[in-house]
Amino acid sequence: MKGFKGGIYKSYIKRPMDFILSLIAIILLSPVFVIVAILVRIKLGSPVLFKQRRPGLNEKIFMMYKFRTMTDERDETGELLPDEVRLTKFGKFLRSTSLDELPELFNILKGDMSIIGPRPLLVQYLTLYNNHQKRRHEVRPGLSGLAQVSGRNAISWEEKFNLDIEYVDNVSFKGDWKIIFMTIMKVFVREGISSDNAATMEPFKGNKKEEWNYEK
Repeated sequence: MKGFKGGIYKSYIKRPMDFILSLIAIILLSPVFVIVAILVRIKLGSPVLFKQRRPGLNEKIFMMYKFRTMTDERDETGELLPDEVRLTKFGKFLRSTSLDELPELFNILKGDMSIIGPRPLLVQYLTLYNNHQKRRHEVRPGLSGLAQVSGRNAISWEEKFNLDIEYVDNVSFKGDWKIIFMTIMKVFVREGISSDNAATMEPFKGNKKEEWNYEK
């Protein structure tokens, strides 16, 4: 049982399961993809998809896809306005329902991501992680994860990373399906979409110097 929980499931079952489930989801949700894409084009303009480089398994960089949720409004100097200004009512709806995440199903199909795992964060965060936090890249990043069903953007970075590593250390078939069902429930309740102090989540600024910058 221990081997199935860790090694066998993680090595031989998780990836085929991801491929099959993501393919089924793409087929079944294809009408939703079309409708959301049209609405994004009408309400937010082009491009419909938001593309960004993110680190995946073993910190390998891949291109992640999402539906666009923000405008490109800029100030007089050409700088983008704050998230809370560019995030429209429609964009907030897409995020609260997680419809903006649907294109990531193609990332799962390609093998860049998994259905369940630590969320793929920004590339610039890679140099800010301590050794403990870097372990989140020992598995493929996920469409949802333990941190997302435990508070999503409403919990601190430290709590989020600790939950990511807890997942890495306890990958299992039962655990993944539990998170899948909890994710579905969270989407309907729309919990933890934003932090207490920002429209989305405050940027990760790293740990205290003595915790991670061992060369100085």
